[in-house]
Amino acid sequence: MKATEFDTKFEAGDDIEDVLDLSRARRPNLESRRVNVDFPAWVVEGLDRQAKRLGVTRQSLIKMWIAQKLEHPVDGGPKL
Repeated sequence: MKATEFDTKFEAGDDIEDVLDLSRARRPNLESRRVNVDFPAWVVEGLDRQAKRLGVTRQSLIKMWIAQKLEHPVDGGPKL
């Protein structure tokens, strides 16, 4: 498909998913890096209770809480 055809279909709101290779799509600033953190057992148990209550995984809960703290620092300091 030529770029002009693609633009025309896109502008019209037509389905263009069949011409996109979404397997290679990346969201900017969302490069993943693995970290390991050791928590006391009681913290992990609390995380698991909260995660179960919310219907999410422990990892998702931790990511969400850390992201919220970085966006809204408690001490009024600059956002990271």
